Amino acid sequence: MTDVDAKLAELEARIEALEGRRHPEDPARGFIEYHGNVDFGGELNWTIRYSAASVLQLPASIRVEVLAALGHPVRHALVQALLDGPRTGIELAEAVGLTSTGQLYHHVRALSSANIIEQHSRGTYHIPPPKIVPVLVLMTAAADIGNLLQSG
Repeated sequence: MTDVDAKLAELEARIEALEGRRHPEDPARGFIEYHGNVDFGGELNWTIRYSAASVLQLPASIRVEVLAALGHPVRHALVQALLDGPRTGIELAEAVGLTSTGQLYHHVRALSSANIIEQHSRGTYHIPPPKIVPVLVLMTAAADIGNLLQSG
């Protein structure tokens, strides 16, 4: 091997090491990132990036509460209805086929407690704009996990 070949091999190894390196926050575990640019009553741009190791350190109780709130079919339907914009309690109940305000407020309380929806004005609910892309990501990820979407 000539001196030039040795230097070339060394440079190739250094480039491979640099290009193969994962996110600097945690080179061993990598990172998770999601982003979106959507128009749900106004253009929203959202990007978030965490090291994979830090995701595992997020409080489990908060994650579980959000997933449980979205995991109920009625609550999922309420969220889908609110993606079209703010709605009154009566409009939400009609949209998802609830016959009592007690049923509605039970589900609204779970979604509010999980910080997914907020009361916009007296009797009107909405999904806060910074939550829309994360909610859509969760819906997409759930479909992906359930094999409804095919990556690639």
